[in-house]
Amino acid sequence: MEKLTLETKGLMEERFGHDCIVALATMDADTPWVRYVNAFYEDGAFYVITYALSNKMNHIAQNPNAAIAGDWFTAHGKGSNLGYVGKPENKDLIEKLKKAFSAWIDNGHTNFEDENTCILRVQLTDGVLFSHGTRYDIDFTD
Repeated sequence: MEKLTLETKGLMEERFGHDCIVALATMDADTPWVRYVNAFYEDGAFYVITYALSNKMNHIAQNPNAAIAGDWFTAHGKGSNLGYVGKPENKDLIEKLKKAFSAWIDNGHTNFEDENTCILRVQLTDGVLFSHGTRYDIDFTD
């Protein structure tokens, strides 16, 4: 396993550094749950705008271990709730997410006034990326 290199960083940003659909897996006790989410990748983490009272966030609160799968990529990580999208410390990130999700963000599904609208971050720990016949085993930890 190798640390994130310039090559793999570039591949990850090209593939996931925009609105993308990925499978997100969480655990509820001994039961895995998987759902598709709109996500945005940046600097070793995936970001999702979601609802703080959703099953996925309840699972993350009980067990932060998560997994991501998407376009020839699978990874493990730790989920965390970054809190309400309107918090001052989320200002720069939510602007990036609004831009990335611009095709659907204002369709009425996301209520930015609701304090339960939050940002889920899945900080990756390790993953496997395939690109043009090459397998990259990536260590995302510092």
